[in-house]
Amino acid sequence: MKVLQISTVCAGGSVGRIMVDIYHTLEQNGDQVIIAYGRQGAPKGVEAYRFGSGLDMMTHVIATFFKGEHGFSSAAQTKKLIRRIEAWNPDVIHLHNIHGFVLQTELLFDYLKQANKPVVWTLHDCWPYTGHCAFYDYTGCMGWKTGCLNCTQYRKTYPYALFKNNTAQNYIRKKAAFTGVSNLTIVTPSHWLSDQVKQSFLKDYPVRVIPNGVDQSRFYPVESRLRASLKLEHKFVILGVANIWERRKGFFYFLELSKKLSQDFHIILIGLNKKQRKNLPANITGLARTASVEELAAYYSMADVFVNATLEDNFPTTNVEALSCGTPVITFDTGGSPESLDESCGRIIPRGDTQALLRAVCEERKDPKHQDACLKKARQYDKHGRFKAYVELYHTLVDGESR
Repeated sequence: MKVLQISTVCAGGSVGRIMVDIYHTLEQNGDQVIIAYGRQGAPKGVEAYRFGSGLDMMTHVIATFFKGEHGFSSAAQTKKLIRRIEAWNPDVIHLHNIHGFVLQTELLFDYLKQANKPVVWTLHDCWPYTGHCAFYDYTGCMGWKTGCLNCTQYRKTYPYALFKNNTAQNYIRKKAAFTGVSNLTIVTPSHWLSDQVKQSFLKDYPVRVIPNGVDQSRFYPVESRLRASLKLEHKFVILGVANIWERRKGFFYFLELSKKLSQDFHIILIGLNKKQRKNLPANITGLARTASVEELAAYYSMADVFVNATLEDNFPTTNVEALSCGTPVITFDTGGSPESLDESCGRIIPRGDTQALLRAVCEERKDPKHQDACLKKARQYDKHGRFKAYVELYHTLVDGESR
């Protein structure tokens, strides 16, 4: 069986790691697979095809900022991709993130409707069924149910349509493009997102829940000298990790938490930009984003607790990565973030409640969750089991067999 995966990026970030893990799972199953991606690079040993370019991405950014038309530029690159798809002739086409300044989505879906091949679409956020936003849980907006009229977030949230509000028209165009594919199955990593999709204009498609998996041969408890090198031997270490510390990731709550903690605590935040790293309080160590899994695993393992102060999320793999390194998790009760936890390995607190966050951190120090419980929970999300579900889905769609 030949499977094509398509996404914005192939290397780096949770979506990139998920794609590569699915790639290797297919290889082990004896199937053929290729990844088509829009920007950045691809890991060694992965057969991948880049269809985007830096110049085209810049043109798409301009179209988004000035015309408010995200996902409707990059026509030439999309046509080039379609020609490669036709030449390769896959049995299954698996879409991941198709936004991110790289694809003309109407052209892609016109092709999918004509090709009549099985399509799997993993939704890593909510962008596919809104007129603009990738997430809306924080604002409580329900406009995606009625046409995204009178959007107030188009300037404030990705993909940042700075000069024109085209949200309602985008909603109409996306609904027309994304509906009507004869053999499309939607996959969501969380039950929360599955419930949302079933209330959207994508509701007529079958929806499967396949939680994200983690490579536990790379994320596991490791010994390191990080505490000594950072002079944190006698501190209770709180870790936060994000690719981009935008508003919804909760950078503000770590700053607030730092004001209330005693000198026995220390916060480490990975993924901060230069501006965010300036003028941090003394009890926060700010680090740049890292693409090194080994480095991430060392920080997860060194920390006493991982805090995910996200205000809206799908199924954050950072929670599972922390558990796989034996580190308990505290998260706000938002989106699918609590779904990877139970009382044995984590604490779930009301969204945006700084006092509850402080209490949870102090409780974790006083009565810590056991590493064994974290590792036991993490085994439910081992990549081999989770991504084998995709292989079984592909075979079921192609020949009706489950393997």
